[in-house]
Amino acid sequence: MKTLVTAAFLNSIFMAGFVIAAAPAHAAVPCEEALKDMRAAKATAKLSDADKAQVDALEAKAVERCNADDDTRSDKFSADAMKIMGK
Repeated sequence: MKTLVTAAFLNSIFMAGFVIAAAPAHAAVPCEEALKDMRAAKATAKLSDADKAQVDALEAKAVERCNADDDTRSDKFSADAMKIMGK
């Protein structure tokens, strides 16, 4: 009986850990939305060549992180690009 209770307890701990580990993958706003907003701002922004290069580099990093399901870092790169564009 003790083994059965221990196995059930360990199984619940494992499942709770799995749910907690999966939770950070879901951001409040999907990175795709942040990228869409950043690209819309970029389309109308008046940028110097240097600023455009920075924004393009940040966009590439944001896309890479978004594709890797790292929404937190993707959103940070998008936000940094928006700051350069003054948005």
